[in-house]
Amino acid sequence: MISTVIAVLTLGIWGYLLAARGRFWLGSERDAARPVTPRSWPSVAAVIPARNEADCVGETVGSLMRQDYPGRLTIFLVDDDSDDGTAAVARSAASAAHDSHLLTVVTSRAVAKGWTGKLWAVKQGIDAAEADGSFDYLLLIDADIVHEPDSVRWLVSKAEAGHLVLTSFMAKLRCLSLAERSHVPAFIFFFQMLFPFSWVNRAESGTAAAAGGCMLVRADDLRQAGGVDAIRGALIDDCALARTMKAFGPIWLGLTDRVRSIRPYPHWSDVKHMISRSAYAQLGYSPLLLLGTTAGLALTFLAAPLLALFADGPARLMGIATWALMAMAFQPTLRFYRLSPVWGLALPGIALLYMLYTLDSAYQYWAGRGGSWKGRVQANVSQ
Repeated sequence: MISTVIAVLTLGIWGYLLAARGRFWLGSERDAARPVTPRSWPSVAAVIPARNEADCVGETVGSLMRQDYPGRLTIFLVDDDSDDGTAAVARSAASAAHDSHLLTVVTSRAVAKGWTGKLWAVKQGIDAAEADGSFDYLLLIDADIVHEPDSVRWLVSKAEAGHLVLTSFMAKLRCLSLAERSHVPAFIFFFQMLFPFSWVNRAESGTAAAAGGCMLVRADDLRQAGGVDAIRGALIDDCALARTMKAFGPIWLGLTDRVRSIRPYPHWSDVKHMISRSAYAQLGYSPLLLLGTTAGLALTFLAAPLLALFADGPARLMGIATWALMAMAFQPTLRFYRLSPVWGLALPGIALLYMLYTLDSAYQYWAGRGGSWKGRVQANVSQ
């Protein structure tokens, strides 16, 4: 019977996911332990690309000014053609901290052909840092990321202790509105499913990923890898950088409470745009992979509740068991975001939304609007 075959397949998929995919669902790769303190503190240049970020950038700059980092920490903010006073807000935050000399504002030039806007801004920030002096590390962060006072100290200690070429925090995303609560924990869950952090953190594993909101990169290794020029057209630039850097040494990615995003997603349309902007890029703009991903999501997440509600006999029992397994697997992520465990039962419905967003991402790409962000269309800019 077809329903029984489907039930066996979906139960088998979840058996594999829970037992053999790096135990991603536990979310155990975190910053709980304090790394060994290095003998000397290397210099760090924080590079912040910012395009119309006046609402967030002040808190970001202020949090960097409050770091208890013992070594040299300098901030290079690239004002990427903003028209909302982003640069003025950043300077005001630096002045309020009485450390204006630690902030350099770089005015971005027009985006070069073959580059995404963000990476072009990052390149200009790195160029400004290198012109200012030799830095041991580059801290690449987004303009909506706020740091606890010990975050840079922790990242550098971790990188030095493990001889890491890339050390990345998965920033804790804002999770207050209904749209955020229904999407954000699932986003983290799905990201870990796709890139199990324990595999990312094993030097011998081919899995590589990073979280673009906060990445500490060893400067000399980045230069050896060809700089950000090597990934200049990448829409999902964090994972592209991770793949590039892992060829030069070990990398680390983990969850944290030390670094958080303050960017709000108050409406469902905001979350949809955030997800669909890059979903099709993750599939390499391949219609065949889109078809396979849609079928895979349906089998993995939708089949079980449908069987539990509409099948009978063994197929229904297996559907109920599988639904319970996926709800259980979602619990550690829900606890991390301090949400009710009842959200676990909604995971199939949330996955359906993500499937629709992925299809919309493909449609936007085919319509010539792929990767749209703050007035720029950035999908496949290298072509």
